[in-house]
Amino acid sequence: MKLQKFTEHCFAFTGAVTIGYCVKDGKGLLIDSGLDDSAVKKVMRMLEGEGLPLDYCVITHAHADHFGGAHYLKSKYDISLYALRFEKAIIENSILEPIYLFNGAVPIKDLRNKFLEGQSVEVDGELVTGENTIGPFTFDVIDLPGHSHSQAGLLVERILYAADSYFGSETLKKHVIPFIVDADLTVESLEKLLHISCKGAIPGHGRFEQDITQTVKENIELHEERMNSLLAVVNTNPNGKTFDYIMREYLELHSINVSNVGQWLLFRTSVTAYLTSLEREKLLSFLIQNNELIIKPN
Repeated sequence: MKLQKFTEHCFAFTGAVTIGYCVKDGKGLLIDSGLDDSAVKKVMRMLEGEGLPLDYCVITHAHADHFGGAHYLKSKYDISLYALRFEKAIIENSILEPIYLFNGAVPIKDLRNKFLEGQSVEVDGELVTGENTIGPFTFDVIDLPGHSHSQAGLLVERILYAADSYFGSETLKKHVIPFIVDADLTVESLEKLLHISCKGAIPGHGRFEQDITQTVKENIELHEERMNSLLAVVNTNPNGKTFDYIMREYLELHSINVSNVGQWLLFRTSVTAYLTSLEREKLLSFLIQNNELIIKPN
């Protein structure tokens, strides 16, 4: 983990997950809190080593790798937490993530881990779309849904902390099929990024760039390709196939070998998001045959 400086007031702790940091008038603002206590403890040690303050923390979205350290911040340092309303509900009731991954049922033990269920923590204040003020910090909250249901990007003094609205090129290659909950909103958010005026941006997973145009376009192209390749799998079976069959064929097409239940459910969510988009375009249909969910091309 490294502390990277962008402007006089804007920084980020870079590593596996980006944690933003801003300082102004003797006050410090953290943007996300990392996966767990260990991650945020590193942040605190580095801030203390640099003599930098911390008073507030904004959570961009309710995925464990972005809010997992928030409970420690509140319990140890009494830091005030902020998030958008929908994400706040999950942060305060973090079992909701494994619940929705597990079709709404009580999740099995394999899903009750720090990667899928961050430690629940009370959020002190709600962010709103547009201008927000917390202490000496005034910043714009930008709706960037798709990766999560109500993800927020923060524009602070023309530095964009973009959360997981897009991924760095290396991360795109690593994940092959990025996690999304809505394919259409994911692409809309990516298109929105192309029109945000800023000095530079940093994603939740990736490096800071002054011009993110090429990286964002890579994200858009990847989602378009993933959607088209999924439709091709569906279209090769004119009489329809089960969801599980389509899922298996699609993962094999992209040389993905899933090793655990949690990983499979994450991929299933993304595949479902793509299928939903294709259904909206009337390119396929969902139906039940012989008590099985069937995906059939139109």
